[in-house]
Amino acid sequence: MKNYVQKGETLTLTAPYAVSSGGGALVGSIFGVASNDYANGEEGEFQVAGVFDLVRETGAGTGFSQGALVYWDDTNKRITKTNTGNKLIGVAVKAAADGDATGRVRLNGAFLS
Repeated sequence: MKNYVQKGETLTLTAPYAVSSGGGALVGSIFGVASNDYANGEEGEFQVAGVFDLVRETGAGTGFSQGALVYWDDTNKRITKTNTGNKLIGVAVKAAADGDATGRVRLNGAFLS
């Protein structure tokens, strides 16, 4: 095939804000995890597929079960189970208790909502 470009698990994207290695970023309709530290507007590599431990919302009632839909809260730069105003990025592959600082998520590659 002459039109094949790449596998697509890692994409070169422009960081919409400063993001640290391992941090999430929403670039238009694409959610990715930064491979390195990137400044706002800097082009870099983002993983858009795979399973990652990401910073999550904590507090009473914020836990989620394995298989739950996981959303990206772009205002607070963290995952949440709250869909209102947030973008679907994947599913939880491990349950998270209310106080857990991170949640394990399998990314969808692009949000669906």
